[in-house]
Amino acid sequence: MSISLTRRALLVGAAMHPLAACAAAEGQEIPSAANEARYARSPWRALTQAQWQARLSPAAFAVLRHEDTERAGTSPLNEEHRHGTFVCAGCALPLFRSEWKFNSGTGWPSFSRVIETNIGTKEDFLLFQPRTEYHCAQCLGHQGHVFPDGPRPSGLRYCNNGVALRFVPDA
Repeated sequence: MSISLTRRALLVGAAMHPLAACAAAEGQEIPSAANEARYARSPWRALTQAQWQARLSPAAFAVLRHEDTERAGTSPLNEEHRHGTFVCAGCALPLFRSEWKFNSGTGWPSFSRVIETNIGTKEDFLLFQPRTEYHCAQCLGHQGHVFPDGPRPSGLRYCNNGVALRFVPDA
């Protein structure tokens, strides 16, 4: 019986995969209407894949430009506790303040707030369950996903790939 359930699950999953890809393609609009006008003419959006590859480490390129995910627990930013700003590793746009960072226990840098005008979101159906993915609004680099299990008052957890960020300490 478990073999037929497994086979059925595989068949259903295979049948749904193209549907998930279509749903993800429909949700490609990343910047919100509020911040699209601000960044629409950004020179960062004109860079080619080759130019991005030359600017970024292989891991940062995979995450920022191809929506990859770094392995949990590998980011040195998990242990970053100084005061400052976390900026996009692609274009240096400020995304998070250090006081919004918290230890989520997930293995990725996590934040309870974001500078909302500097991100855009889209629905991600990669795991067959909708998730909210967020990107840098200026260069469109993938950052991570936001979940509704963060601390008060926002209740949100912005789960970020460490290689997609750089930390700039306060002067």
